[in-house]
Amino acid sequence: MGRQSSLTSLQPIDTSPFKQPSGRLFIWFTILMVWMLSLLPWRIWEPAPDLLLLVVTFWCLHEPQRVNMLAAFVLGLFMDVHDAALLGGHALTYTLAAYGALVLRRRLLRFDAIIQTIHMLPVFILAVAVSRLVNAWLSGEWAGWGWLLSALFTGVLWPLADILLHMPQRRLDDADAGSV
Repeated sequence: MGRQSSLTSLQPIDTSPFKQPSGRLFIWFTILMVWMLSLLPWRIWEPAPDLLLLVVTFWCLHEPQRVNMLAAFVLGLFMDVHDAALLGGHALTYTLAAYGALVLRRRLLRFDAIIQTIHMLPVFILAVAVSRLVNAWLSGEWAGWGWLLSALFTGVLWPLADILLHMPQRRLDDADAGSV
């Protein structure tokens, strides 16, 4: 009698149902919508989260072949032009955050959204801090610490972005498939 191997009963560690790549059209549609949302005047409130930074960094982490540091830089330039701010301020922030996401990519993809948030919070804070320090050096005055709340709010929204931006990739579970 043949003994059944214990290897046949093994299950994969990660059974998440959305491992297929996101569509290029969906990725750029979400970036375009968030960019247009970022043009509204609610961003004047200093602790407001930078949603475009969040979405660009998210896609740089999950789809680096479609959204990269160049895209982050260009979108940052768009925001600089819109805000009539020092040209390159947002571009520097977005590029540094995208770089941080790409450097941590292999580690972050193994974790869920909450652990990713813990890893991405310092990335957002450091990216914005470098940009604010350069801006303070060039203008000769410190603008305050309101940017820190903005970076914290941006990082805290990471799990919500994970849910919303991965929603089209989720397949129905077997239990859900029967109810449709």
